Amino acid sequence: MFSFLDGQDAYEAIDDGYSCFVLDINVPNIDGIEILKRIREFNANTPIVIISSTVELDIIKDAYKYGCNDYLKKPFFIDELEIKIEKLCNYDRDIIEICDGWIFHFKDSALEIDGKKEHLSKKERLLLNLLLSKRGKVISFVSIQDVVWDGGFASIDSIRSLMRRIRKKFPIECIETVVDVGYLYKECFD
Repeated sequence: MFSFLDGQDAYEAIDDGYSCFVLDINVPNIDGIEILKRIREFNANTPIVIISSTVELDIIKDAYKYGCNDYLKKPFFIDELEIKIEKLCNYDRDIIEICDGWIFHFKDSALEIDGKKEHLSKKERLLLNLLLSKRGKVISFVSIQDVVWDGGFASIDSIRSLMRRIRKKFPIECIETVVDVGYLYKECFD
């Protein structure tokens, strides 16, 4: 889990592969609504909880309009926030056992192979995060481009090249190519 006190710092870190965001509307430099808008520009699916001490209906409407999944008014009980995070962000599944001896840590986006952590590049972490968070669902090339390339252009060859790098570090039988569409992570337990 990472936290930022300044909106600018949070804004610069939003593409680091997080599986959930909790944003305060009232932070210095860039407010939570602007950060929410930026996240939704390249990632429509990552759960976002907005917190604020304000009760202005227009601000709450804006938060939902720009894609927040839930809203929490300060002060609140920490249990309340934890319940929302667990419900929306699957926080209870921070560690995913991929197969025997292979573990992915969502929290620090690290792949652990037989007890040793494997270095992943930023794009590899983002892609692996995306595949594992959408287990059993086809991830389209467009979705990969939106998340991994921050909404910028990525050729199919670039995406395939990145997938080849992942497969060299990852059990290949767990990632299936869906021709002309994208990729699918499937369970690979023996």
